[in-house]
This record gives sequence, C-alpha cells and structure tokens, in this order.
Amino acid sequence: MRSTGPSDDLARLCVADCEQPNRRRFLGLSSAFAASLLLPYRSSLAGTRDPRFLFVVLRGALDGLSAAMPVGDPDFTKIREGFMADLSQAGAALPIGPMFALNPQLKALAGLYAKNQAAIVHAVATPYRDRSHFDGQEVLESGLPNVTHGDSGWLNRALAGLPRSAALAARDRQSLAVGPVVPLVMRGAVPVMSWSPEHLGAASDDTVARLLSLYQSRDPMLAQALEQSNLVTAETSGMAAGLPAKGARGLDAMLAMADGAARLLVRPDGPRIAALSIDGWDTHADEKPGTGRLGKLLGLLDQLFEHLQQGLAPVWNDTVIVAATEFGRTVRINGTAGTDHGTGTVAFLLGGAVKGGRVIADWPGLADKSLYESRDLKPTTDLRAVLKTVLAEHLGIDRKFLDEHVFPASGNVARIGGLVG
Repeated sequence: MRSTGPSDDLARLCVADCEQPNRRRFLGLSSAFAASLLLPYRSSLAGTRDPRFLFVVLRGALDGLSAAMPVGDPDFTKIREGFMADLSQAGAALPIGPMFALNPQLKALAGLYAKNQAAIVHAVATPYRDRSHFDGQEVLESGLPNVTHGDSGWLNRALAGLPRSAALAARDRQSLAVGPVVPLVMRGAVPVMSWSPEHLGAASDDTVARLLSLYQSRDPMLAQALEQSNLVTAETSGMAAGLPAKGARGLDAMLAMADGAARLLVRPDGPRIAALSIDGWDTHADEKPGTGRLGKLLGLLDQLFEHLQQGLAPVWNDTVIVAATEFGRTVRINGTAGTDHGTGTVAFLLGGAVKGGRVIADWPGLADKSLYESRDLKPTTDLRAVLKTVLAEHLGIDRKFLDEHVFPASGNVARIGGLVG
C-alpha cells in the first residue's frame, strides 16, 4: 500500500525479522526480479580467500537436455529429432567433451568452461519426485527432503555456520533482498533488509539525514538499517535509472539487477552471499531450444552469466555461482513443440574458484528402459551433494552442521570432492 504526502520521499527499504515483523518492516516493495544479499564475513579457509557465493534459482523447470545436450548418447538425436533443426539455426553446438555439448546460445558459459571456470552437473535433482512447481521450488529452496510448507531456507540456515573472525562475532547476521519478497531460500531466523530500485524516486539527502537522526535517538536498529540501505541505494542508483516505469520485467531489468548485485558483492565492505531468481522456464509449448522460447531464455541466462563475470571481475577468483532449477522436463517432445514436467536436469557452476572444465555426471542413458517412470531423465546426483560441497569447501561451513541443520537428514548424501579450487 502506498502512502501520500511527504512520506513518499522515504527511502524504499524493508527490514524483516521473523520475531518482530511489524516494527522492522517500513516499506513495501514491487519488482519481479529478486536478489538476496548478505553482509560481509570472513571465511576461515586458510585465511587466504574472501569468498563470494551466488545462488541463481531458475524457476519453472529447465530442460537440461536442451541446455547441455548428451550428443554422445545414441538415443538423444532420435528422441529429440523435432528440436534438432531448430538448434542448427542457432549455430553449431558447443562441445564440452565427447559426450556433451552446450546449447549454441550458451557461448559465454562455454568460454568459461574452456577456461576451467565452469562445470556442468547433469542428471541432477533435489529429493522431490512429483511435478508441482510450487512444491518443487519449496524443496529446492528449503533444503528439506520433502514438502513441509515451512518458512526457512537452507541459505539462511547456513549463516549460523559461517566461520567469523572475532571482530565480526558480535555483528548481526543480516541479509539484504532486492525485490518484492525475500525468497524462501533466504528466509529464517536471520533478519532481512530489502531494497528495490523500482520507479519510485530515491529519498533526498536531507530526508535521509533527518530520518537517520530520528532513528538514532529512538530506534538504533532502524538507524543501522537505514545507513546500510543508503549505501545500497548509492551503489545501485545508476542501475535503477534504467528500469521500466512500471515493473521490473524483461531482459534489461534482469541484467540491471545482476549488475547491481555484482556492484555490491565486489565492495570491500559489501555483502558476500547472494541469491536471485529468473522466471519463465515452464516451456510446455513452443520450446524450440535454438530460436524459440527456450533458446531465448538460454540466451538471457548466458548474458546474465556474462554480466556477473564482468561485474565480479575484481573478486572473480573468490567467486562461486550455482544455478539450479526445481526439476527437469520430459525426455520426449509433446504435441505443442514443448516438454512437460520431468525430473532429472542440469545445474551450472561457474566462477574463478570453481574447478571447472568438466561435466559431472553418472549418465543414466536415454533408452526407454533407463528413463525415470518411463518418461524422464533419471536423476543420479542429489543437488544437495553439490550445495553441501560448495558450502563446505568454499565457505568453510562445518560438514556436520550442513548434514544436520542446513540440509537436515542429508547425512547419507555424499559430497562431491574437488568442486572448488
């Protein structure tokens, strides 16, 4: 709800705390592209790295077979014959070994792969085995083995296990969300600040100064939040000016959000962990992975990766990005040139800290007898294994804490050694 009068000039911020939501929440937000960022911490990993971590949620179920194509599987071209002509129109496939090739729209990702700064995990899935987007995304973001309809995400819970120096031990473990809501992966006991570069104008310096003076005398916690938000607004003001007047949809807005996240992540005093979302991967019709809907989405994702790599260049060697979706899509093409809800799919890892240049897959094959429920790519790798490895190797989180608290009941999910350099 929007107020009128002088309060329209207030900074567009929101601080959410599960224990005191009314007192902490002082702004509603509106944006379709969300990102969540955490305040800085120092890893205990040999004291040589100040790691950054970004989790990208691909909402809608990405067709992994069209993103990273198993061209070495004899059944692939036969079962996906209806897509092959369209793929050729987008250019030549981008080989990543004898078994796989990237979609021709993923040129930037292929370049990072060639530099050993990107890896592909194939035939991967969360523990979820049904086909509801809502429930699948919940399991993806909650980190729990099943649907509970709770309000706690694995990345939020991971904060409690981050190694911290004595200087930062007393600091609140806060997070920052850019967008309309804090995504589930970031919800939980950690307080969350929100900011949106929507079409609403930024507060004047005089207004901010007066608000800060008021809060310092009456509510120090809100004063701290306002000081942090003012920093964020200053860092992203140039990005915000380019957003559409109504809503933050489309390629330009998504890339602008990625640029803003990168700006904040590279700051010495800025956040270190982020999560953002890209919608639109539910390609039931007109999927066409080369020039059609899916091809355009993959091109967008590739540009997003390129923008993040460029924006994070100063800290790229300390960065890991994981992009994952709630489940895959059917192996067979449906009657509307699309695919339906499936199971196994791909996850992407990129960053200077990734030991890349490889596809990580226990490939199940695409023969009819090898499919999951006679229709889907069979998952052979648990996504939690990937995430637990990154959180342990890159962020220094205790493995027992990961097994019991971040991803409860996942002690039997073995980590994948050597993902991070």
